Amino acid sequence: MDDQACPRCKTTKYRNPSLKLMVNVCGHALCESCVDLLFLKGSGSCPDCNVPLRRNNFRVQLFEDSMVEKEIDIRKRVLKDYNKKEEDFATLREYNDYLEEIETIVYNLTNNIDIVGTNKRIEQYKKDNKEIIMKNKAKIGREEIELEEILEIEKQMEDLRRSEVLRMEQEAKKQKIREKEALIDELMFAEGDAKDILTTFAQSKANKPEEILPPVPKVTQFSTGIKFNHGASHQQTLLIEEGPLYKYEPPVQPDRCGPDPPSIADIINCGYLQHVRAENDAEKAGGYKSTLPCLRALQDALAGLYHAS
Repeated sequence: MDDQACPRCKTTKYRNPSLKLMVNVCGHALCESCVDLLFLKGSGSCPDCNVPLRRNNFRVQLFEDSMVEKEIDIRKRVLKDYNKKEEDFATLREYNDYLEEIETIVYNLTNNIDIVGTNKRIEQYKKDNKEIIMKNKAKIGREEIELEEILEIEKQMEDLRRSEVLRMEQEAKKQKIREKEALIDELMFAEGDAKDILTTFAQSKANKPEEILPPVPKVTQFSTGIKFNHGASHQQTLLIEEGPLYKYEPPVQPDRCGPDPPSIADIINCGYLQHVRAENDAEKAGGYKSTLPCLRALQDALAGLYHAS
């Protein structure tokens, strides 16, 4: 994206590293300076397509292709009204036709195909499905609120964990200082040998169990089984039943049609490798050996020599 340039003032990212391209609903990009200059009164027309625009609807361009930004804006606007789910349809075919209709509307609006007819189509859909649209909007709002509650609880638990870790670290530092002061006092005032005192101190420190902070499980409905409902003050824990441990069983090879191929030792000792290229150092490092292709060639040659009834 280093070759980005404002189509109006021709300023490039190379000449101005802090250049910010802004886009609006029409999809045409302008730099931040041109936006401020052209939209001093808060509204104006796009220099490329003369579409009426508002200053507060401009945002920083994230993708190199401005058409992608335009499609994202249109898709968000369309999906606010076309918010039906699969359970709202009697058959899967009807749901697929509904999704195809959405893609057709987005494509037409993005590529300026039959704009008037497409907007009339959207307005007619909004009139015919007003109740379902409002119902699904309320449902989506409740789900967003529940998700925000989950994220807030996770944040609170993470803050508690950080504070607990910080408290334990501070306590461990204070304990080390106390032990160090106790050792110095014992070395100063005790009558025993200093070497024995240091040995005893080291042994007592090594035998002392280390306090480990237990990890706090994440609270989320996606992985741990904890689910939160809007307005509920309790938590429901989903118990996951564990099955038996996995035990590896080697696959059973079917009976081969033909004599058994020689073993690896026979391949090395009986001269089979004389007609096979030896592996180089790079192939050895990757685990490759010349016995592998030789054995595979022998298996293919011996397979099917005899008819198995």
